[in-house]
Amino acid sequence: MSQAPPVSTPSSASAPSSSALGHRDFRIYLIGNSLAMMADSIEHVISYWIAFQKFHSPALGGFAVLSHWLPSLFFSTLLGALADRYDPRRLVQIGMGLFMLCSAAWSVLFLTDSLQEWHAVVLLVIHGCAGVFWGPAGQVLIYDIVGPKQLPSAVRLMATSRYLGLLAGPAVGAAVMLAFGPSHGLMLNVLFYTPLLFWLWKAPYGPRFRKGDAIKRVAVRGLADIISTARAIAGERTIMTMILLSGAASFLVGNAYQAQMPEFGHDLGHGDAGIAYSALLAADAAGALSGGVALELLGLKPQPRIAYIFAILWCCAIGGFALTGSYTLSLLLLFAAGFLELSFNSMAQSLVQIRAPDAIRGRVIGLYSMAGVGLRAFSGISVGLLGDVIGIHRSLSLSAGLLFAVLSGLYVFLLPRKGRIPPAPG
Repeated sequence: MSQAPPVSTPSSASAPSSSALGHRDFRIYLIGNSLAMMADSIEHVISYWIAFQKFHSPALGGFAVLSHWLPSLFFSTLLGALADRYDPRRLVQIGMGLFMLCSAAWSVLFLTDSLQEWHAVVLLVIHGCAGVFWGPAGQVLIYDIVGPKQLPSAVRLMATSRYLGLLAGPAVGAAVMLAFGPSHGLMLNVLFYTPLLFWLWKAPYGPRFRKGDAIKRVAVRGLADIISTARAIAGERTIMTMILLSGAASFLVGNAYQAQMPEFGHDLGHGDAGIAYSALLAADAAGALSGGVALELLGLKPQPRIAYIFAILWCCAIGGFALTGSYTLSLLLLFAAGFLELSFNSMAQSLVQIRAPDAIRGRVIGLYSMAGVGLRAFSGISVGLLGDVIGIHRSLSLSAGLLFAVLSGLYVFLLPRKGRIPPAPG
């Protein structure tokens, strides 16, 4: 087995968690990414709702999960390799353009009442491809913008903002759908992508703006990059354990329950797109907001064991939501799920980004995305397609229970004893 390259860590003592916010361009980038992630979720909320009302197909909801995440499973490492070698700004812009195209197309189809299932299938696939262009390249840009000294702070803030945008989207999407209707709401949604798209056009970051000694770039080798990157980081225990954590959570549960939320709302007695249903969608966002604030106020450093504990508790919250018939308890459990999901995902992503070797930073981020994002495709089978057979309540509760067992086993048998893994810098 080849020896792992040296791991890059910030060169100074730990920076305050807010230090990256003092960087003007990072603030712009942070806001632009948050808006884009929110727009991504808004499109899901509106398109999932209309598709459910028109087709009443849990199988289509399961396909929505598959099509959204399979491109990340197959191409995240490749796109990460391209971000190592070429200008990551342009890859992000391609992703933004595809997102805008999808929102506009959904809007026209809803407005003309011409939506058919094959339309939904095509748009869901395009949307999934847009996400893989954005993901690894967007993370590589963080290092270009703030540099090594502020990297820990920037990674924490970006991870938190991205999950806040992802989880706030359902609440905003429900409000937009109520205020403007599905078609006009999606046309408005196109505008949320434009700030990041245009700022990146002239932003002074990327390969030709990097100072100091040039980093030797590894040639792009397609699928072979997955194996070579895994070998290169095999000696970095923290990265490997975080990839396993994120991959297991995505494979078995992911965010598949979001695609099935219309049916959950219906079964709880709130199937209309009103305030009660919107509150279900907003519960995750409120929990995530609380989680982000708590992480910043407490200054809790990302550590593997804490990330695993949060993930195990998340399984309990999701399983409880699947089994309860109480609307009030469902809100509380979704709030807890949002809090815990943001906490363990932001910790895992921070640990991977901080410890990634410079020369293959994009590849490492791509490998993490392949596990943490791409494997969500299979949660569409375990929750969505299986839910078509045994019901979504049973399928989600079974998936959460199995994940609980897997993560508990990894926690006991894989993580080394306390003190063996050093905490992340910063």
